[in-house]
Amino acid sequence: MKKITHLTTRGILLMATAAILLFYFSSCARKISFQTSSVVPAAEGKVKLTKDGNKNYKIKISIANLAEPERLQPAKKAYVVWMQTADNGTKNIGQINSSTGILSGKLTAGFETVTAFKPVKIFITAEDDASIQYPGMEVVLSTNNF
Repeated sequence: MKKITHLTTRGILLMATAAILLFYFSSCARKISFQTSSVVPAAEGKVKLTKDGNKNYKIKISIANLAEPERLQPAKKAYVVWMQTADNGTKNIGQINSSTGILSGKLTAGFETVTAFKPVKIFITAEDDASIQYPGMEVVLSTNNF
């Protein structure tokens, strides 16, 4: 009887430890909402920021109700994602993509990347050239500093 109780207690402790670890690792991800846009007011989005075991940062962006860049005034060719870092300035980290071209029929878009730099702010601009090195003035979506 003592052996069964010992195994049951051990099982309960293992389950509790697993639950605590699961909670710890899931809480490491931060979800940051974009501020309301004056350029595309219907657009809503979130940034999910996760730090991995190699001290890299995974950035995952999901956006809904984002109009095609060609429909903006003035019309643009691409939405570019920028990361403001703590110590390394502002970086172009890529272009917004969707399942059917730049944006899908439901006007949803996503973006994912990994970086060694610690981000303090994420923002998206509308640009004529997706490979530019410095952001233009047309900020479509932006987070607060985090």
